[in-house]
Amino acid sequence: MVLLIVVSLVWAFSFGLIKRFLGGVDSTLVATVRLGLALVVFLPFLRLRGVNGRTAFSLLGIGALQFGVMYLAYIESFRYLQAYEAALFTITTPILVTLFADALDRSLRPWALAAALLAVAGTALVALKSTDLKVTLGGLALVQVSNAAFAVGQVLYRRVRARHPAWRDHQVFALLYAGAFGVAAAAMATRDISVTLKTPQVLTLLYLGVLASGAGFFLWNVGATRVSAGTLAVMNNAKVPLGVACALFVFDEQASLP
Repeated sequence: MVLLIVVSLVWAFSFGLIKRFLGGVDSTLVATVRLGLALVVFLPFLRLRGVNGRTAFSLLGIGALQFGVMYLAYIESFRYLQAYEAALFTITTPILVTLFADALDRSLRPWALAAALLAVAGTALVALKSTDLKVTLGGLALVQVSNAAFAVGQVLYRRVRARHPAWRDHQVFALLYAGAFGVAAAAMATRDISVTLKTPQVLTLLYLGVLASGAGFFLWNVGATRVSAGTLAVMNNAKVPLGVACALFVFDEQASLP
């Protein structure tokens, strides 16, 4: 659980950084660069011994969904939302994690579901008091697509990882980033992009790609294999109050504090 807390702290700064420095940069470019950096970080550790073609394809698919689709939708949402709003609207992730895990197991774990609902309800109270409910529906919808992709991906990785106890996570994680990078690059290829990045933007991309994405998602998925589905669901909301606090007090966004 310590890993999940550490990653939540790292991710808390991502919302404000993206809005402040990358708000005008094409979302597919941001996603592609960010995931490309994460892939570069883990590519030297890649070892395919004990990974057959079918399993490798599964890992590519999980990465494409959990990181690729998630990032494309998430970063695009900043066209419509403030950073604290994007953070707040991730509140549905815990319930999606729990429900999807239970659906795959063909069971219902009342305590895990209750814990996830409690996390959502507590954060929803903050959202109702701090967010303009007239926020663009497009931004809200994009965040929900992002939440669903991230929830499904981490549950699937837990299941695949459980079937291969001899694996060392860092030796296969490049496959997830490769799948994610492929999706983002394909999306970027459909855009006509012309941009000159300034130093703060380059530094932000390095932070997001190497720390928030590269190290962050690796440590998150490793942590996800070491806790129960209920704990994982609740921890998906730890970044919400942290992200809101960073957006308001570090990046000076304005909101109704009461």
